[in-house]
Amino acid sequence: MSHRFQLLLSGLLCFCMISNAQYQSDTISGQILDEVQVVGHVKPSASRSTVPLQVMDSKDIARIGIRSIADAVQHFSGVTVKDYGGLGGIKTVSIRSMGATHTAVSYDGVTISDAQTGQVDIGRFSLDNLSLITLEIGQNDDIFQTARMSASAGALNLKTERPELKDSRHTGSVQVKAGSFGFFNPSLKYAYKFNDAFSCSVFGNWQQTDGNYPFTWIDGDKKTTEKRINSDLQSFNTEINLYGNFKKKGNINLKAYYYDSERGLPGAVVVYNPYSAERLWDKNFFTQFHYENPLNKQFSVQAQAKYNYTYTRYIDVGDKYEHGKQENRYSQKEYYASGTLLYTPLECLSFSLAEDLFVNTLWNNFPDCPSPERWTSLTALSVQYTGKRLTVTGNLLGTLITETVKNGETSADKKRLSPSVSASYLPFDDINLRVRASYKNSFRVPSFNDLYYSRVGNPQLRPERASQYNLGLTWTGSMDGLVPIIMASIDAYYNRVYDKIVAIPTLFVWKMMNMDETEAKGLDVNLAGEIHIRKQWKMNVSAGYSYQKAIDLTQSEKTKSYKHQLPYVPEHSGSGAVTLENPWVNFSYSFIFNGIRYSLPQNIPLNRMDGYCDQSLSLHKTFNWGKNSLRIQGDIQNITDQSYEIVHWYPMPGRAYRLSVGLKF
Repeated sequence: MSHRFQLLLSGLLCFCMISNAQYQSDTISGQILDEVQVVGHVKPSASRSTVPLQVMDSKDIARIGIRSIADAVQHFSGVTVKDYGGLGGIKTVSIRSMGATHTAVSYDGVTISDAQTGQVDIGRFSLDNLSLITLEIGQNDDIFQTARMSASAGALNLKTERPELKDSRHTGSVQVKAGSFGFFNPSLKYAYKFNDAFSCSVFGNWQQTDGNYPFTWIDGDKKTTEKRINSDLQSFNTEINLYGNFKKKGNINLKAYYYDSERGLPGAVVVYNPYSAERLWDKNFFTQFHYENPLNKQFSVQAQAKYNYTYTRYIDVGDKYEHGKQENRYSQKEYYASGTLLYTPLECLSFSLAEDLFVNTLWNNFPDCPSPERWTSLTALSVQYTGKRLTVTGNLLGTLITETVKNGETSADKKRLSPSVSASYLPFDDINLRVRASYKNSFRVPSFNDLYYSRVGNPQLRPERASQYNLGLTWTGSMDGLVPIIMASIDAYYNRVYDKIVAIPTLFVWKMMNMDETEAKGLDVNLAGEIHIRKQWKMNVSAGYSYQKAIDLTQSEKTKSYKHQLPYVPEHSGSGAVTLENPWVNFSYSFIFNGIRYSLPQNIPLNRMDGYCDQSLSLHKTFNWGKNSLRIQGDIQNITDQSYEIVHWYPMPGRAYRLSVGLKF
């Protein structure tokens, strides 16, 4: 039996499972309770979670004055964000030094994929349409989800805002942002209720910037002020959501999303050569479907499907090319289907079975393009016990992958079982103190670029394997009426990654190889509290600190970085925010701190990057009349005008100003 046939059989079994569950619903429909419609998203409890969970909802985003998803994520502990400079720079997320390829990014419960590179640029998603951002490290406690959400070391989840249409048939908002370096960003949201069963929402967002910000260049004893060149960006994204509520028959959500951008790639700052002519065009369209039905008290089903198309065009002009120009074009497609069955025989005990089947393809304009095609089947079996004191979640993920290519050598098929287990325990009745522990085994498959990129790719690559251990404490309390809520958590962790994929030089060219073994030990601390100063005066305080000792354990004669800190991982990092709400103008101060890092594996002075602290101020005021509201916000970013880099030779902007005006109706 071929592996592709096994994949199709898995998908068929998944379909039969959901169909059979639906049949069971019809036979016992008289026992189903009347439906209660819940609008919006419930904020998850970080203190009750069995794994480290960090949450930021739309109220937190507005209160702190967060400007982008990347800014929000940098306020989470244990996270490294790579930013290649400016609004148009690509931004990727790494959890606890494991690399961006081990971090899943989901949009309304469906994972976003990039089979070509294996990592997702979070800079292309708009913050204005989100209601919730969560970061989980390890296996999520929500067992009623897709199998794909179990396949990564951690996940960044983005939830879009679902409109509330209880008292009106329509609602909407208009927002305009403008600021330094030619930044201009209008957006529009509108929602309409057709009837009791159907409603829809439309969101559109356009932004531009010239990106030519000044920066300080230090060359030995010389210090000069230069200007970033070819750093412009124009992007547009829109999405349409259709919501259907069929009461006892379940509910659906159909989404269509489109993103289009053109940007300059300024490249690394090179002495005496500021010129850059690289351009990048990105187009992305996906449509996804979600169906969910609580059949009765014991059974619930959900099904999801998605089609994704991504097109990328890259151009560079220069004498180094034979015809004076190089143009690369890529297109990738994904076809995805998922089904999940949740069974709850007892109030405290739940089981779930999820099956995902998806196909990825890639085309480029290179000579003898291999045109790889990857078929993947993921099957996740989960169990959860939830008691008054103890919560335990277990998960076993089975992976089966097979690939074909039109030209060249094909990567071998891959099979693997990946277990995870986590627990949270409340030892005392009168103190809300919980102890949590977790273990997760995961692996990441080499990307198409790793395997098949011209001359560099290596079809013999093995998947990277990762083991994660976490032990932590969470506490929630209060101090009379002055401090109604305080939340604190501390987590110690140990991670190990085997067969890490790296590019190393061979006789004539660089080649992708399984070489590295890495280890990370660390500590994440989070604290948040709300202080009621007086009537209509409230202060919110939050702070996070991370210690990461992430080292290279690869041993060979050529390795000069043994037990050196991994590139771009600071040992010490942190963030914090203080907001003051009052009857006049709300105020917030926030900072993001990163300590000393190294740009290359060897921790030598030549590769050292100084630490930095990016501080921001925000003032905002909301005027309400009737059902309408007007919100005005002014921001100052990098108030000290500090020169710093997140990625070496890619300077970040200095002091910047931004004004936003938003009207809700």
